[in-house]
Amino acid sequence: MSDTSLGPAPTTGAEPDAELIGRAKAVLDANWLGHATSPSPRLYPHQWSWDSACIAMGYASWNQPRAEQELRSLFSGQWRNGLLPHIVFTDGARYFPGPEFWQTERSPDAPERPRTSGIVQPPIHATAVWQVYRRGADRRRAASFLEDLFPRLRAWHEYLYSERCRNGDGLAEIWHPWESGMDNSPLWDEALDHMSLDPARIPEYERVDVRIADASERPSDAEYDRYVYLVGLFRRLAYEPSRIRDEVPFALQPVLFNSLLVRSNRDLAEIARVVGSDPAPFEAWAEATAVGLDGLWDEEQALYVDYDVIAEKRVGVGTAAGLAPLYAGVPARSRAARMVERLAGSRVPLGASGWAVTSLSPDDPGFQPTRYWRGPVWPILNWVLERGLERYGYSEEAEQVRQAVVELGRSEGFWEHYDPLTGRGHGGEQFAWTAGLVLDLLTNGGPAATPRERGH
Repeated sequence: MSDTSLGPAPTTGAEPDAELIGRAKAVLDANWLGHATSPSPRLYPHQWSWDSACIAMGYASWNQPRAEQELRSLFSGQWRNGLLPHIVFTDGARYFPGPEFWQTERSPDAPERPRTSGIVQPPIHATAVWQVYRRGADRRRAASFLEDLFPRLRAWHEYLYSERCRNGDGLAEIWHPWESGMDNSPLWDEALDHMSLDPARIPEYERVDVRIADASERPSDAEYDRYVYLVGLFRRLAYEPSRIRDEVPFALQPVLFNSLLVRSNRDLAEIARVVGSDPAPFEAWAEATAVGLDGLWDEEQALYVDYDVIAEKRVGVGTAAGLAPLYAGVPARSRAARMVERLAGSRVPLGASGWAVTSLSPDDPGFQPTRYWRGPVWPILNWVLERGLERYGYSEEAEQVRQAVVELGRSEGFWEHYDPLTGRGHGGEQFAWTAGLVLDLLTNGGPAATPRERGH
């Protein structure tokens, strides 16, 4: 095993941020379940997939053992076919849909314990594992962690390319809005509207989220009917990917999901080099998905747009998720410059000298400032944008985004998302991935450039 890491990344050491760092750490401590971290104990009492990746990157700045445990716990729920589930359930916590609704025991690939959901979330995990390794002060422990997680990450990516890339274009598809991580984004409206629902095929259910959070900020009941219908379909098909692929009425290739996959493939190639494995397959996957994303460029919007596999056409809606290829290093410099120019339409001033992008542009007729993915400022989208701007040399703009996200945490606390008009926090409170991402931004946790990318 060869170790090419430069060791832990330096911290900023900025004294004014010490209090905020302490508050962020306190949120993670409060949400710790003993084996993993819940995003928000009242609203989300289990372990969520891409939340945990972001949380682990926050832990990496100060608690190496817990950062490693966070990801080990998540991968303990990995299926035999490589699927990494979007929820790993904690016994006894009330939530819908819980394990009794998912019924993943119908699949021979699902683990008996821990119990899990049967769908995925965006593949940011190799990036998180690589960062936890890079920042680990105990290098022997970090090396062992990397060796343990490498085969699990490889299986996860193999699942995506074998089961979720149907057209040979390198783009992974999702089969449920929850798999995007952006549940009720307007990106899915047309595809969901075109689904023909047989009421007899909608399983009975009772929502819990609207009893805990403001219903006006959550997805609608009509959207939930479709979410539940799709889970019912997956159950009937015993979660068999080939059968789902043939019958699912919802299949899209999201820009954000695939941009994170490009970055994770490149980080997985770096992991492979360290553990003495061949990085070529992961570099090839990264290149194939990057080329596929190039085909989703919308010249008129100066943005990347999702593709509806069922309707065989691009999605007409543009959102901040369409900026994610900057994070993956996909666009040429000239195209990146156009994307940065376009930012003026979707950014809002926050704090003294910062700005953030909204999940849907304020100019869009469907903009709703507090309704989940239809307008609020989400820290994860801005973290992705900050990394992308920095990658292309837009350091001043990246710093403004960083300041905005940090200032929201400082002035409003750590919330799931924020009203771009007032700055107030909404959704889940004491939100762990927001705390994790703020810690990452405050402690200089940005990824090291790979040799292939140093030209940027």
